[in-house]
Amino acid sequence: MKAGAATTSKGKQSASSYVGPEHTRTATLQEVLHRFGRSANGTGQADLLRSYGERDTFLYFAGDLRLLEKPTVSIVGTRQISPEGIRRAAKLARQLAESEVLVMSGLARGVDTVAHTSALEAGGHTAAVIGTPVDRVYPAENAELQMEIYNRHLLISPFNVGEQVYKSNFPARNKVMAVLSDATVIVEASDTSGTLHQAAECQRNDRWLFIMKSVAEDRSVTWPSKFLKHPKTRVLTDTSELLEAIRK
Repeated sequence: MKAGAATTSKGKQSASSYVGPEHTRTATLQEVLHRFGRSANGTGQADLLRSYGERDTFLYFAGDLRLLEKPTVSIVGTRQISPEGIRRAAKLARQLAESEVLVMSGLARGVDTVAHTSALEAGGHTAAVIGTPVDRVYPAENAELQMEIYNRHLLISPFNVGEQVYKSNFPARNKVMAVLSDATVIVEASDTSGTLHQAAECQRNDRWLFIMKSVAEDRSVTWPSKFLKHPKTRVLTDTSELLEAIRK
């Protein structure tokens, strides 16, 4: 279902061009983790479940859930991505896609959008975990991309249709993305970036966390040193290191 995109006066796609999926399915996070062999060994999963009260976290999705059978890597980072960050994120996404890895991200501006589009351009598959219900799109300019993902790939949200959208949705989205992935790679992120929520969840759930070398060596940020003490957190210098880690 490829809808013709409405545009704003500035030529950007508007949210009014977005048409949500006709059919949305539901599964619990526990069911999905068990089905695809990603049960968490750390404390994070229990904390994530407690944050939703006594019930399990529900996932609402459209597309092919079987894509999670593939090794899955989240590529995340800042919305204000630099030109060099664009190059690095695109290269990584292409290399992962060419290696039959599912590229996951959060459909935000910046790193997320580059990751999704680069994986698609390489002929690979991508999955988006979003911070809104699946019948809404944010940001508006990703309307067509979100429709392509739910039609041909996989779109997931921990929020049901009709739920309100709050700022807290996005850290919650990052928690889910962390546990659904075998590894997360941070391309660029400031000391106040919401991406660090996902980094923390990786460590709490015994997932691999990779920090690009350019970030680890950036003296303007201090957060990498706090994470690199963890045994499953590494500086990424070559994609082969990441592939080796997730395939062990």
